[in-house]
Amino acid sequence: VMLRVAVDGGGCSGFQYRFELVETADADDLRIEADGQAALIDPVSLPFLTGSVVDYVDELSGSQFVVRNPNAASSCGCGVSFSI
Repeated sequence: VMLRVAVDGGGCSGFQYRFELVETADADDLRIEADGQAALIDPVSLPFLTGSVVDYVDELSGSQFVVRNPNAASSCGCGVSFSI
């Protein structure tokens, strides 16, 4: 199982992250591996995610993927929506 990370238009700041667990990669996906885990990024999302770090945070309030994106000029309080 691999994590697909994508950027879609929408959200309260203009762009939003989308996370999916998938079994297979699409032909044009970029595959990134770290610590024995694989992530997939489509070529359209890649410029928006270059230099980003994706982390999984498990806290008392809940669990979620968190993106630290140096390309984001601002982000929404929800942590999923951002602008460039």
